[in-house]
Amino acid sequence: MAEEVIKLKDLKKKEVPPDLRAETYFDFKSHPFEHQALFEQTNSVYGAILGINAYATKWLADTIAQKRPALPARRSLREGGSLSNGSAAKAFKNETPKPAHTIGQFEVLVEEGVVFEPARLIGSEKDGIFHTIYVAKGARVIGSDLYLEKGSIYIGAGTTVESCVGIKGPTIIGKETEVRQGAYLRGDCIIGDNAVIRGEIKNCVLMNRASFPHPSYLGDSLCGYMTHFGNQATTANLGIFAGLVESDKRKPLVVHCGGKAYDLGKPKMGICMGDYSQVGCNSVTDPATFLKPYTISYVLARISKGFYGPNEILKNKPLEHGIIERSPFTPFV
Repeated sequence: MAEEVIKLKDLKKKEVPPDLRAETYFDFKSHPFEHQALFEQTNSVYGAILGINAYATKWLADTIAQKRPALPARRSLREGGSLSNGSAAKAFKNETPKPAHTIGQFEVLVEEGVVFEPARLIGSEKDGIFHTIYVAKGARVIGSDLYLEKGSIYIGAGTTVESCVGIKGPTIIGKETEVRQGAYLRGDCIIGDNAVIRGEIKNCVLMNRASFPHPSYLGDSLCGYMTHFGNQATTANLGIFAGLVESDKRKPLVVHCGGKAYDLGKPKMGICMGDYSQVGCNSVTDPATFLKPYTISYVLARISKGFYGPNEILKNKPLEHGIIERSPFTPFV
């Protein structure tokens, strides 16, 4: 008899098992998060991952619209050319910034005390459609590439975006955050306050004090308060065999909890890290890995799909318990 699989998206919040609820992983009372509403408007942690784009797009539009009237002399809608001349200079403390290579239409809004010297600004080339880069008080953006074709970008007060960083909208970056050289934010990113970011991030939420300071990859993931990835740790967000299947033919991920199977609805998910969880250097997590608060993975570990913690250490001991099994493989085609 075939296993019954429950579609997660069809469940009401109270019907979702605890293993898939936001409150199991994130304590918003102890660690308030500006974007908590994303979790309140969805039924599960996976629903929050699917809702990042819509939430970020609306938050950016509403927030920028609210702040724009206070900066009437600091607006600049550009189409190609350089940001070093003409009315564009009024957008930068009435000083002439260093030249930046620009393409397409976009809007620049900056507050007082901002250093804004990006290397490139790429906007939309469609008539009448443009997005905004908003830089809050005291932030520094130096030598980075900003892509505004698909959404706006918000950089919070006191945040530093170093050179050789690439950011695609829609992206929200909080206050006093450090985005280090080499970081690549591929869009649909929500970064909290006092975070440290490097590596490649796509369709993720990283909450306050999240520390991902080294080369790594995060896709389709949620990372709670003071979560951390060690150097070269990464999360797989697509099964290795799913990568052999055309994207429109891939099957949705299914997870088991409470003795039941749940269809997440999409084939991609990275990791859900509860508050204070950590993944050690050179470790990798399978798609649909869930770490509850204070779950720690040692270095060089492969964490299989499933649920772990809370208050648990995951150890890699290949010499004591591990062995590589070699099996034949028959291609799908």
